[in-house]
Amino acid sequence: MNANVSSQSARPLGLGKAVLVAALSAGTFHLAFAYASWSWLVLVFLGGLFALRRLSTPRKAFYAALAVGMGIYGPQLAFFWRIFGPVAIVLWLVLAFWLAAFVLVLHHVQRRWGTKWAVVLAPVVWLGLEFFRSELYYLRFAWFTAGSVLPVWLSEPLLSQLGVYGCGALVMIVAATMTALLEESPRYPQPAFIRYLIIAAVGYCLLAGFLFVHAAITFAGSGPVTRIPVAGLQMEFAGPTEILDRLRQLAKEHPKAELVVLSEYAFGVPVPDDIKSWCRENHRWLVAGGKEPLLNGNYYDTAYVVGTNGNVVFQQAKAVPVQMFKDGLPAPGQHVWASPWGKIGLCICYDLNYSRVVDRLIRQDARALIVPTMDLESWGVYEHQLAARLTAIRSAEYGVPILRLASSGISQLVADNGNVLVHTSVPGPGEVLAGNLSWLGFSRPHLPLDRYLAPVCVAATAVLIFALFFLHWRDRRQRCSSANLQPASP
Repeated sequence: MNANVSSQSARPLGLGKAVLVAALSAGTFHLAFAYASWSWLVLVFLGGLFALRRLSTPRKAFYAALAVGMGIYGPQLAFFWRIFGPVAIVLWLVLAFWLAAFVLVLHHVQRRWGTKWAVVLAPVVWLGLEFFRSELYYLRFAWFTAGSVLPVWLSEPLLSQLGVYGCGALVMIVAATMTALLEESPRYPQPAFIRYLIIAAVGYCLLAGFLFVHAAITFAGSGPVTRIPVAGLQMEFAGPTEILDRLRQLAKEHPKAELVVLSEYAFGVPVPDDIKSWCRENHRWLVAGGKEPLLNGNYYDTAYVVGTNGNVVFQQAKAVPVQMFKDGLPAPGQHVWASPWGKIGLCICYDLNYSRVVDRLIRQDARALIVPTMDLESWGVYEHQLAARLTAIRSAEYGVPILRLASSGISQLVADNGNVLVHTSVPGPGEVLAGNLSWLGFSRPHLPLDRYLAPVCVAATAVLIFALFFLHWRDRRQRCSSANLQPASP
């Protein structure tokens, strides 16, 4: 189909309306992200992005969406300025680029094939780009996905079945459909508009029913419950002597705690001998962060497990060191700890951000996750709140309980349905997190559907971009050939 003909299937969006749509899109994202009762506004955010594809030129569409991204990520990640200085602007632009890329691709789809194909391809492109920017390249950053805007208590069945990226794609399907219907409704007779609404509503109800039944089957029944009495000690940049004193106090305050957890980088070396002796004398298990030195002067950021005999029985290095920080080398492999209670996966801080990292542990039948974390007090309260949001999402996705122990808050003990049972405050020096890390014996951890769909959508998006580029190049070449064949003016 000729691009010029198909571009008439939707009225171009004027500049004034585009500014209002962009402002509305950015504003509704902030409201949806900040307040659970307003989370439905994520539909307006995504619908606004979808509407920007109708701007008259690719450049306008790209920069309008880039402005939306800066309006979102600049305020949300203002603490980047304290950490990185002016480089923060570049990082905000990198995140905003992916929104701009999404709108640019849909702009070309709209011009070439029309609104219906834009609606069909919108969730595919969204899932492909969101997964790629969150998981698959050097500056990957998994915060602020569309699925993470939905409150866990509301979306837990969706998270369990579809995953956080799948939830984002589902919301995009709804947003794109409704936006397209609003755009096209004046061009159709009223009965047709109602018919489309009924078809969409029936489809969404069938999907919701399937997810409800599947979740009911998954979580029905009863079985033995595994409970681990745990306690976590929240300390930042404390010396081994101070940590030992606090561990002794913790043992008196929580005598039933069988497993004690310290934060990432609790020690600047492997676990000291006097800490191991404490484990042996008090008959406690300990998970603590430290540095595993290498011959070349580098190190692995490592979580050590010390047994009740005072020996290190397991250790796991960080899989994804934080970019632009001195954070050690990536782990050469990932394994689960065969604890006395069952298999437990160890993630270290940033690792929990990445589904592909946690997926490896779940595939090894990890029944729970322990996440030692370094969350610096100097980064601010809002950064701690943002970092803590992902714990409940991961728990609901995989159906596993998680203990996340941070250096200065927010430490969390989360049930296998994403419900936060206990948490500490920020900065909370010396605070103790205590409770039971528990799971049902009959249940099994699982990977949500988006773990399989996302790589397919990444590949499909790459093919689509290549196809659009090729068609654009072919059309331009044909126009040049036609111009050269025109007879010269007398």
